[in-house]
Amino acid sequence: MPAQRFYYNEFGTYLRRIFGCKVQKITLDGGFTCPNRDGTKGWGGCTYCNNQTFNPAYCHRHRPVHEQMQEGIAFFSHKYPEMRYLAYFQAYTNTYASLGHLKQLYEEALQVDGCVGVVIGTRPDCMPDELLDYLQQLSKQTFVLVEYGIESVNDATLRRINRGHDYAMAVDAVERTSARDIPVGAHIILGLPGEDKAELMHQAVELSRLPLTTLKLHQLQLIRGTRMASEYAGSPGEFHLFSLNEYVETVVDYVERLRPSLVLERFASQSPKELLIAPDWGLKNHELVEKVKRRMRERDTWQGKLFNSSF
Repeated sequence: MPAQRFYYNEFGTYLRRIFGCKVQKITLDGGFTCPNRDGTKGWGGCTYCNNQTFNPAYCHRHRPVHEQMQEGIAFFSHKYPEMRYLAYFQAYTNTYASLGHLKQLYEEALQVDGCVGVVIGTRPDCMPDELLDYLQQLSKQTFVLVEYGIESVNDATLRRINRGHDYAMAVDAVERTSARDIPVGAHIILGLPGEDKAELMHQAVELSRLPLTTLKLHQLQLIRGTRMASEYAGSPGEFHLFSLNEYVETVVDYVERLRPSLVLERFASQSPKELLIAPDWGLKNHELVEKVKRRMRERDTWQGKLFNSSF
């Protein structure tokens, strides 16, 4: 293992390297919907999705973006006066509108004092070239990160969860974004129905081939009010929900196979307790991170230890 205590590339370190200070994302709701909800691609959305799990208390879609941003900053600034902020457009599909409307929302957030960039969460099938052209120009003035919900590299899984796009679309979106020198992230769910341990290890190898800057991992969670929760109630044997220790072990195995230069933002999601059916591990995200690091130390391993660029 390298002499320094390197376990994985942490997102906070990545941001500090860029900005020279602590940076916090402020989650915003721009009032978007999704082509998988409004009938363009389908109805009802992805089977696991309940966007109530994303938004903090200050985040209300009927309030202007600059007000949400200011309230979020007020929440954090008393603790870290020197902190800077990224406007995080997260809920639903944050590129699913006209270019003019999108520019208005992004630039409204950027005008708030202390905001140093935008993070835009979207789907791989909702990134037209004209928007990428605009984001390329915007990235020359401020920090821009585009985060795609890829969720799985397996097309059968994507169909099962009613995702509405295939993996080839994700590859295309990531490559087109990276080609414009825009940092690009991916969101993946570990433990989707039908995906076993071997499938997940293959996924880590496959994602490492893409020109991704960041990667965010979440465990599968069953959330009240979702189609997947109903599917689980009817056929629980078709699902495998991780125990805490099993998930930590899986994450370590996964990280070992990732390209060493990938920046890892998260290992888990923490949904509101009143919405969560399972698994309920009873710990905060930072506590899970410490468990992952502890297990990596015990196994004398690190990100990319088993990475092979020839795969």
